[in-house]
Amino acid sequence: MFEPEEFKGGRALVIGAGKSGAACANLLASRGFDVLLTEQKKASEVKDRLKGLSRKVKAETGGHSKAVFGCAFAVKSPGLPRTAPLVKALLQKNIPVFSEIDVSLAFSAGTLLAVTGTNGKTTTTVLLGELMNAALKRRGRRAIVCGNVGIPAAAAAPKARRGDAVVMELSSYQLEDSAPPKAAASCLLNITPDHIDHHGSMAAYVEAKARVFTGQAPDACCVFNYEDEYCRSLAKTCPSRALFFSSARRGGKLNAWAQDGKLFFRAGKAAFSVKPPALPGAHNLENAMCAGLMALNCGASRADLAGVFASFKGVEHRIEDAGSARGVRFVNDSKATNVDSTLVALKALGGRRNIWLILGGLDKGNPYAPLLPFIRRDVKAVLTIGAAAPKIEAELAGSCPVITSLTMENACRNALQLAEKGDIVLFSPACASFDQFKDFEDRGRKFKALVKKL
Repeated sequence: MFEPEEFKGGRALVIGAGKSGAACANLLASRGFDVLLTEQKKASEVKDRLKGLSRKVKAETGGHSKAVFGCAFAVKSPGLPRTAPLVKALLQKNIPVFSEIDVSLAFSAGTLLAVTGTNGKTTTTVLLGELMNAALKRRGRRAIVCGNVGIPAAAAAPKARRGDAVVMELSSYQLEDSAPPKAAASCLLNITPDHIDHHGSMAAYVEAKARVFTGQAPDACCVFNYEDEYCRSLAKTCPSRALFFSSARRGGKLNAWAQDGKLFFRAGKAAFSVKPPALPGAHNLENAMCAGLMALNCGASRADLAGVFASFKGVEHRIEDAGSARGVRFVNDSKATNVDSTLVALKALGGRRNIWLILGGLDKGNPYAPLLPFIRRDVKAVLTIGAAAPKIEAELAGSCPVITSLTMENACRNALQLAEKGDIVLFSPACASFDQFKDFEDRGRKFKALVKKL
């Protein structure tokens, strides 16, 4: 755990000039630390990040100088493994290495609500933020949404006052790097293979996810998906109150379930029902049940749930309507950075064979074979892009026509040329974005701009 007072007067090192690194450097500088930001990339590659740095932050680019070893502590980028040469060298010299999350929470007075899982994190986090804002408004307080949702924790969490809620989406990378957070409410939505290339094994990935609840107090709560075997197993080790939701069964020991087009929540001995948000797919029922349970246990009411659910429209880049051209609907699912997330989109939009599926990007080491049953059922053709295209084409061979498109623009134009009125062009890549784009948000925005152009 990061304790600022322990390092008062010492120099802080921030490794990496990404969003979170730049925000963390500015935060530490604003709290009186002498800060050195070190970045392996050249200045020209990170110039946008450098422009936003405080004048109190000294930045070095194009490599790391010996000055890094004169720092009292370091904060590393979540994408940088602890096996990286610089991180290993710092630890060998007994220089402690923290995460941006550790630093952000050390300067925050808010109550933490932590969201993780392989899929559904962002939708759940944003929805939970709206629920908590509805609940806290009555007390003159607010919810601050940050973390892996796209807003750096260091830029947002320290703004929280006592009584505010800090609703934070946490990735496995962030959890692996951080001291187990002491959240008042947390959740584990689901666990399927992802980021194995980074963590080294499925066991290490699961262990990272479990850190979301291991630091909780007994009177806190953690919400689990009862239909996920990993979640059910991990719930047995949870030190706080374990709550369960399910989209496949009803009542019993469940705290939330779906029935007859409504969501039921058990508050004490009694249960009440509300209409779910008008979003496609069973996964969105699960996201809503999870967010609802967390909010109810942090002061929200039935009326808060009903009001927010009625107005919630979903999040950008997740099964998002991107417009139509010539009667063909385009759907932006750029946030689908793994195979399981693409499966969710196919389940939500499938039912008749009218989907043109754009797949590809930077491969994450997982097989694409789980897509085969849904591709055979719902997909007219797969259009491949990016570095993963050859692997995708080999693993999906024979399931449907596969069109090598290389780029997103080619894929969209090819699909539009071949599609019929009523068809769907689904951009759900099942891969990371970093081979051709800055991130999934950049990829999604460019997809929507392209659709608008078409």
